[in-house]
Amino acid sequence: MALKALDIYKLLPKKNCKECGSPTCLTFAMKLASGKADIELCPYLDENAKAVLGASTRPPIRLVKVGVGERSFRVGDEFVFYRHEKTFYHQPAILFRISDTWDEATIAGVVHEVRDFKLTRVGQDLLLNGVAVANDSGDPAAFGRAVAVVEANADLPEVLIADDPAALEAGLAHCGTFRPLLDGATEANAEAVCALAKKHGAPLVVRAPDFEPLVALVQRCTALGVADLVLDLDAPTPAEFVERSSAVRQLAIARAVPELGYPVYYDCSKAGELATAALSVGILKFGSVLVTGPLSHPETVAALTLRQNIYTDPQKPIQMTPGLYRIGNPGPEAPMLMTVNFSLTFFTLQGYLESTRIPCYMLIVDTEGQSVLTAVAAGKLSETVVAEAIKKFEVESAVEHRKLIIPGYASPLSGAIEDATKWTVMVGPRDAADIGAFLETEWKG
Repeated sequence: MALKALDIYKLLPKKNCKECGSPTCLTFAMKLASGKADIELCPYLDENAKAVLGASTRPPIRLVKVGVGERSFRVGDEFVFYRHEKTFYHQPAILFRISDTWDEATIAGVVHEVRDFKLTRVGQDLLLNGVAVANDSGDPAAFGRAVAVVEANADLPEVLIADDPAALEAGLAHCGTFRPLLDGATEANAEAVCALAKKHGAPLVVRAPDFEPLVALVQRCTALGVADLVLDLDAPTPAEFVERSSAVRQLAIARAVPELGYPVYYDCSKAGELATAALSVGILKFGSVLVTGPLSHPETVAALTLRQNIYTDPQKPIQMTPGLYRIGNPGPEAPMLMTVNFSLTFFTLQGYLESTRIPCYMLIVDTEGQSVLTAVAAGKLSETVVAEAIKKFEVESAVEHRKLIIPGYASPLSGAIEDATKWTVMVGPRDAADIGAFLETEWKG
C-alpha cells in the first residue's frame, strides 16, 4: 500500500536543506505521497529508506511513451481506481488499424484521416493519436511496405502488430528510431521480440490468456531488459475486458502484483460487430492504448467526446481565459455582455450570440471556472471582480455607451455592480437560449 505523507516524513532526514527543491522535508513528503516528486531528489536518504520509499511512492502503473515529437503520447502513471478519487492523468490513445493487405492509396487515405482529424470542443482540440499496422498478409516484405507508406504520409505514432519477429524487424527498418509500440510478445516469441524492442528502444505489448502466464511473461521480458511494457489481457469479448482490466487496475493500485503495474492495451477490432462498443468500454474501463478499425465521422466524434469527458479533471473545471471577446465585428454601440469563465457557459452563450447575427462583446471574468450560479453563491463573482475586469481589459475603450448585460442568475449583484463600475446594469435572461429575443427587444445602444 502507498504510504501517507506523515509516514514518508518519518523516513526522511528532516534537514530542511531545500536541496530537493522543496522548502521543507514535510513538503517533499507530501509531493512524494502524491507522486509529484522522485526520492532520488533527496541526497541524504540511506539505502533502506530508498528501498521502502521507492516501492511505495513510484506510480503503481508505469508511465510509457509511444512515438516522438508533437504527436507522441504517454499512457499509464495512474494512481486511482475511481476518477472522482483524484483524477485520471493520461487519456487512452485511439489508433486506427491498417492492414498490410490494403493498397497504398487506401493506407494513405486512412493515415491522412488520422493526421488531419480535429474536433474542437469546449476550447480543446481533440485528436486521434496514430495508426496501427497489422501484418495480416503474413509476409514481412508486405508489412515493411505498409509501414513505409505510413511513414511517407505522416509523422504519427505507430503500433506494429505482428507475431512474426521477422515482420516486426521489416517494419522497424522504416520507423525503428521513432519509438513505435510493438505488438507483441507472447510465450512463443518473447526472446526474439524483446531483442528487437531492446535494440530499438521501443515499448512492447505482452500478451497472455490469463493473469498467471501474463505475470510470468512480464517477468521474462523485464529480465531480458525491456522495461516499457503494455499489457494485452487477451479478452475475447468487451465484457471479459471489463472484468480483466478492472482486476488489473485494482491489483496495480494496491501494488499487490507489481508485474501488473503497466498500461493496458486493447485491440477493439477483434470484437467484430461489437468493435465500437469495445472502444467505448476501453475508454471507460482503464484501456490505455486502443486500436480500432477506421471509424465513421460520427463514431469518431462520439469516441473523442467520451474520452474527453472521462479524462477531464473533476476537481478542475475546464476554464476559458478571462478577457474581452468579440462576436462578429462589433462597433462602439454594440452590446456588452458579461459572464463567467466556465467553458460550458462561454461556448453555450457564444453559440447563441452567433446565431443572432448581432455583433457584440463578451466580457469574460475570472470565477476560477465556476458557473454563474455557483460563482455567485461562492463569492467568486462579485462587483469587485467585474470592476477589475472592466479596468484590466480596457472595456471602456471598446464601446461608447456604459451599459453592461449580466446573466440572469447574477441579478442579486446588479446594484453592487452598478455602484462599483458606474455602468448601467441590465439583467439578461437566465437561459442563454433567450439571449437573442432579449437583445432584439431590450437592447438600445
